[in-house]
Amino acid sequence: MTTSTPSTRALPSTRALSSAQGVWLVAERELSTRLRSKAYLISTGILLLMALAGVIWAGFASAAPSTTPIAATSGASALLQDADGFDVTEVVDRAAAEELVTDGTVDAALIEDTSSPTGIVIIADKEAPQSLVMMLSQAPAVELLDADPANGALRYILGIGFGLVFMMAAITFGSPIATSVVEEKQTRVIEILLSAIPARVLLAGKVLGNTLLAISQILLLVIVGTIGLIVSGQTEVLQGIGGPIAWFAVFFFFGFILLAAMFAAAGSLVSRQEDVGATMTPVMYLTMIPYFLVIFFGDNPVVMTVLSYVPFSAPVGMPIRLFFNEAAWWEPLASLAIMLVACAIVVLVGAKIYENSLLKMGARVKFRDALRP
Repeated sequence: MTTSTPSTRALPSTRALSSAQGVWLVAERELSTRLRSKAYLISTGILLLMALAGVIWAGFASAAPSTTPIAATSGASALLQDADGFDVTEVVDRAAAEELVTDGTVDAALIEDTSSPTGIVIIADKEAPQSLVMMLSQAPAVELLDADPANGALRYILGIGFGLVFMMAAITFGSPIATSVVEEKQTRVIEILLSAIPARVLLAGKVLGNTLLAISQILLLVIVGTIGLIVSGQTEVLQGIGGPIAWFAVFFFFGFILLAAMFAAAGSLVSRQEDVGATMTPVMYLTMIPYFLVIFFGDNPVVMTVLSYVPFSAPVGMPIRLFFNEAAWWEPLASLAIMLVACAIVVLVGAKIYENSLLKMGARVKFRDALRP
């Protein structure tokens, strides 16, 4: 991944530069560097096209009826008259039915057979179509006392969607912060930067610039996904997912700030690019764990409730609970309050580590030393 350091030629002296101006100057440099990168623009375009194609394909695939080719004798075909999903070809006898099954024209054949207890027999090559077997079977009626409509493929898909977007965006825009900090230390550019602006201002600018990039990509994905849902006729899904997506964007904004401060602190602990992987690993785990937890425990209401209040997993857990109406109106507000407190604490700690470690070269800075006043 290509990284670049903020330009120093445009940095005025600290007497002429306010903190807000310094933050925006660094953020602007982060933005312009990434937006001028052809690799970034091409990868973003490919991501948006893949998202659009995936949404449209999912819509058309779910809407398109699937039919199973079936051969049947005249008497047996009467059983399939009111059944949907079967393309029936009438045959005169068993031999003709077996021939169609053998050459692959049909998936199975339904013929009359007086020796069978049901009066009919299904003929198939290696395996009988389950849809045909289930249609001819008589199952008892099922009544659920505690029906849970949230269970199923939709919960799984939403877990993958929200979790993957959060994880990929956090890694894509968070890890360059750590590598750029190491590059600035390795090339000694950091000494020039700190002579013009304070360390906290430099950190704030890096976090702000990459946060704007990350949230803009999220918004682009939302726009592309909305277009895909409209084109594929999935308006019901669009109506139900609008609120959860809005909450996801809010939680993602503060969650990314939290992770960005941690990435910057991790990068400041080392002076060589070869060592940055070890310090970034814990932060990587914090971005990946929510994704896997939601997939593995998405149908567990207790686990999902806990995940919706943990700052690192709330951007994924809370929107899913809101989509399925499992959270009270006050729960996202309470979770967001916890997120804000955690974000403030982590940013303050991260800024302390960043400030104390920037000018320390050579061996990896110990965590205890980085937190000293």
